[in-house]
Amino acid sequence: MTQSIRLRDGRQLAYAEYGDPAGKPVFFFQGTPSSRLMHPDEDITRAAGARLIVADRPGFGLSDFQVGRTLLDWPDDVAELAAALSIDRLAVVGISGGGPYVSALAYKMPQRLTAVAIVSGGGPSNAPHALAGLSRERQAAYQLFRRVPWLMRPLFWLSYNPRRNPETFFKKYTANARGADRRIIQRPTMQTMLTASYAEAARQGVRGFVWELHLVARPWGFSLRDIRVPVLLWHGDQDASTPLAMAQYVAQTIPQCHATFLAGEGHFLLFEHWAEILKVLLSSS
Repeated sequence: MTQSIRLRDGRQLAYAEYGDPAGKPVFFFQGTPSSRLMHPDEDITRAAGARLIVADRPGFGLSDFQVGRTLLDWPDDVAELAAALSIDRLAVVGISGGGPYVSALAYKMPQRLTAVAIVSGGGPSNAPHALAGLSRERQAAYQLFRRVPWLMRPLFWLSYNPRRNPETFFKKYTANARGADRRIIQRPTMQTMLTASYAEAARQGVRGFVWELHLVARPWGFSLRDIRVPVLLWHGDQDASTPLAMAQYVAQTIPQCHATFLAGEGHFLLFEHWAEILKVLLSSS
């Protein structure tokens, strides 16, 4: 069920909860573009005794857009939400575009975190060979989002808007999926959940989508080398969305990163391995 809080600066922040309401708190940072409707198997979450909290980031779903926000603004929103829910310490896990936000929390508020996990998560795009393995189209998009995000907004509104036709967007956005990823996203339950999440993400338009891609394409404002908490990382060697080289850089740069690279797995491996990932995450708490 969707709920919301009013932040100190007046913005609304919407969120949903899954799993065991009395369980250990785990904040899940979804991919881009996505919303509070993206979540792994709730039965597994509940059985593990986890309380999964998924918030719409600014400009997505029902959360108000935040003008000029940076990656390092997100930990402040999470801290306010945790306080509103009477949560003192929490675990965090992020998939895909949620990965940079996990890194931001690990850097800015390490004392509040019980465990940290990045799954198929993005890393700095200016790292050596970070974009190797991506299509030329996606490599060019990184450059455009870094330099001229204002140009990308009308283009995305016309041709890459999940709200206008969610099914078409789903097919376009997952066109590069292969092997294990293709099998996962062909499941009716996954298609329904992802399509709904993508559409909800663009409820306010594509401004949040475009700004978020700009944020991850430019320098993040902090160094992964300065993260002082252990970080768990899972990444598939067949990931066609987040390059393996990017994940390897993250694993090598965060001082206490414990990485697991899975042969034959792709971008959506979290949904196939959620039980074991959650077990490790909770046991590390």
